Amino acid sequence: MAHPLSEQSCDASLSGSSVGHAISRYNGFETRKEGSLVCDVDAEYRPRNPEDNPLYGIVSEHLETFLARQRERDRTVPSFVERELRAFLECGVLANGFLRVHCDACGKDRVVPFSCKGRSLCSSCCGRRMADTAAHLVDRVLPMVPIRQWVLSLPYALRYRLAYDSALVRDVLRIFIQTVFSSLRRRAKKQYGIRQAKCGGVTFVQRFGGAINLNVHFHSLIFDGVYHEDSEGRIRFRRLPQPSDTEVKRVTASIVKKIQRLLVRRGLGPQAGFEEADPLLLDQSLLSELYSASVQGRVAVGPNTGKRLKGIKFEFESEAEGKMTGRCCAALSGFSLHAAVCIPSKARRQLENLCRYVARPAVATERLSRLPDGRVLYRLRHRWRDGTSYVIFDPLDLIGKLAALVPPPRFNLVRYSGILAPAARWRSRLVPVESQQGNDSLSCPGCSEATKEEQGKRQENTGKIHPRNYTWAELMKRVFGFDVLKCDACGGRMRILCAINPPTAIKKILDCLGLPSRPPPIYPAVPGDPSYF
Repeated sequence: MAHPLSEQSCDASLSGSSVGHAISRYNGFETRKEGSLVCDVDAEYRPRNPEDNPLYGIVSEHLETFLARQRERDRTVPSFVERELRAFLECGVLANGFLRVHCDACGKDRVVPFSCKGRSLCSSCCGRRMADTAAHLVDRVLPMVPIRQWVLSLPYALRYRLAYDSALVRDVLRIFIQTVFSSLRRRAKKQYGIRQAKCGGVTFVQRFGGAINLNVHFHSLIFDGVYHEDSEGRIRFRRLPQPSDTEVKRVTASIVKKIQRLLVRRGLGPQAGFEEADPLLLDQSLLSELYSASVQGRVAVGPNTGKRLKGIKFEFESEAEGKMTGRCCAALSGFSLHAAVCIPSKARRQLENLCRYVARPAVATERLSRLPDGRVLYRLRHRWRDGTSYVIFDPLDLIGKLAALVPPPRFNLVRYSGILAPAARWRSRLVPVESQQGNDSLSCPGCSEATKEEQGKRQENTGKIHPRNYTWAELMKRVFGFDVLKCDACGGRMRILCAINPPTAIKKILDCLGLPSRPPPIYPAVPGDPSYF
């Protein structure tokens, strides 16, 4: 139903809308020969309701109290943290604006709320970013070669420093990547006699652990082999065998030694002065408290400040579970390296799933629930070695944990290395490219014809080069397997009519459609309890 109100036109990418969900009946999955996933589903799309998200309710109820308590303590919440928290409360709320989608065949209207585009708290926006990044890497960046995941975890003290020192993150990551590349080049020279070997990879800087704790570590997807140029100037790829346990231990020891030397050069060794070792405590005392408590798994806000987080344990579970065991794993001096996961060259679906995993949101809202006394229960994905399967948060402390996960401005969470670096000389010759001819296909210029034909099966024929960002509808179809722009009333195609921004227009359209035209309430601050301090 068209509405004669002043509206602002927008393009049809839906790039600013939030991801919704579908009420659907799944009849199973089928896999086509070309490897694309098809879902037999009779689905009706419905935009998500933020109030159904338990995390939204916790933040809306306690954010103002959290901010007021910090002001009472003369602690300043950084503007980038407060901005992220407030934007989360506006995400997916129709009263803040939406896109209007219309079916010309039957006249049905659909509204899709705007999103906050947050990078840490919002599971919807982080989920969209996760799917978009994974699709971009698989379709346009990573060539069809085996990819091995190298995961480097760091000591607690170093995690705290890396949470705010972007220069140190850069230097530590450089040591990690260069050491792994050196191992690959040395093995290639020993096995194939290659002297000018080239390596490449992409690294995800994760700031969170499984218990909504601050845990800065690196997930690097690195070619499981090397590229080299033959006598005719053609680029060839040579796969290497799985690294031995001895090699992984040698790489770990080298990383530890180089990082320790780096810390001494930076004045962060055991003899470092107070101001050099922890400048954040002087500049942002609140962030220092939140980071330190989150890294150590302790309470940062409220009367129980400094105490360990409460957990629910199951004594019958073996304490040996959860330890790092198996091949391609090593641990030394608080550092741990894991390199047991490898994706074959043609397993693009598995590679995309791995990319989604390393780019996933920090909070799994489906594992979050409220206890009768108001506290928050969070179920761990993997139980700890002592049997803990759940952790319990005070709502104010949970907001403090979320604040610690917000990355500082201009802190890149995805970084490219080696021949995948933006200015690398061989990058344009290796990454999949889109043909500008009648039918688009993804191909790798340095690959064989058989590989090019296999790569060409990863994209539908569109007749034009696809832009960098995937649209909302494309991501929903790619991830969930159904078309959200298909009208569920008549089966026709729906199109984006306009973006609705003026408050008066928003209210009239939502009232006409029978949808709530007022945003959910944000609770005012509760007066402080003396025991809080």
